Amino acid sequence: MTHHTIALKKEHLRGSFNKDRQPIVTIESGDTFSVTTPDIEWGYSPNKGEPRKIYEPAQKEANPIHPMIGPIAISGAKTGMVVEIKIKRISPGWYGRNWAGGGSNYQNEAVGISQEPKLTVDWLIEDGFVKTTLSNKPFALHARPFLGLIGLAPGVDGTHITSPPRRTGGNIDCRELIESSSLFLPVEVDGAHVYVGDGHALQADGETSGTAIECPTNTTLEVTLHTGTLQAPMAKTPTEMLFFGFDEDLNLATQQALGSAVTYLEEEYQITRTEAMALSSTVVDLRITQIVNGVKGVHAAIQHDAIKKTFLE
Repeated sequence: MTHHTIALKKEHLRGSFNKDRQPIVTIESGDTFSVTTPDIEWGYSPNKGEPRKIYEPAQKEANPIHPMIGPIAISGAKTGMVVEIKIKRISPGWYGRNWAGGGSNYQNEAVGISQEPKLTVDWLIEDGFVKTTLSNKPFALHARPFLGLIGLAPGVDGTHITSPPRRTGGNIDCRELIESSSLFLPVEVDGAHVYVGDGHALQADGETSGTAIECPTNTTLEVTLHTGTLQAPMAKTPTEMLFFGFDEDLNLATQQALGSAVTYLEEEYQITRTEAMALSSTVVDLRITQIVNGVKGVHAAIQHDAIKKTFLE
C-alpha cells in the first residue's frame, strides 16, 4: 500500500462539488493520504505568530463555501460500490474561530439574538485544549478534533454547493467522526472522487451557533473499496455504529436514520423488522447532528457493547 502526501496549494482546492473535474491524484484501495486543510475562511497559518496565507479555488467558482482538498480518485471505484474512509490521524492547528448572532436564522430566532451584532470568538488551541475569553472570563475546553466535511462527488450533473450534507456525504458535521473512525459512503461516480476539509477543533451535537470551532488540520486518511450496496452514509467509531439521515425536515431526517438503524439490527441479528424496532427502543440513541446547514442531520447510534453477543451463541 502507498502513502500519498497532498500539498496545500491552490491547485488542490475546490469550493464546490462537480463530478466532471479532473482528479488531483489517483490512489488505490488500501492507500493512505495526508492533507493539510485550511480554515473555513480559506486561510492557513502553520505556527503562532506567522501570518495567515489566504487561498483560492483552483478555478474561479460562482459560490465557493468550504475549502476542500480534492477530488481524489480511487482506482477501480465504480458506481454502486462503497468507499470506507478511515481517519487514521487528525491534529488541529494552533488557532480556531467560531461565530454567533449577526442575522435572522433558525437558531438565532430561537434564542432571541437575531438583532445582535455578529460575535467572533477566537480560540487558542494548545496542549489538548481550546481556550478563549468571554465577558472577560477565561474558558478552557477539551479539544475533540474531526473533519466536518468528508464526501464523494454527487452523481448529478452540474456544480453543487458544499453546505448541505447529502447521500454521498460532504458537510455532515458529525462530532463523532474522530480519529480511528470510519465513514462509509455510496459511490455515485466512477473513481468516487473524494473531497475532505472543514476542520473542527470542537463541536457539540447540533452545531447550534452555526459553526464549530473552525480550524486548520493535519489529517491522514485511509480509503478502502467495498462491494455491496449502501443507501445512506454510515460510520463506525471507536465506540459505536452511526446511521445518518438528512433532510430539511428534522422529522424526516430522523425517520431515515432510524430506518437504517432498524435495518442494521434486522440483518445483523437475523430477526424480524418488528422485533428490530422493539429492540431499537433499548439500544438506539437518536442525536441531532446539526441544524444549521439548510439540510438538517440526525444520527442513530448503537454502542458496540450494547448487545452482548455471547448471549446469542
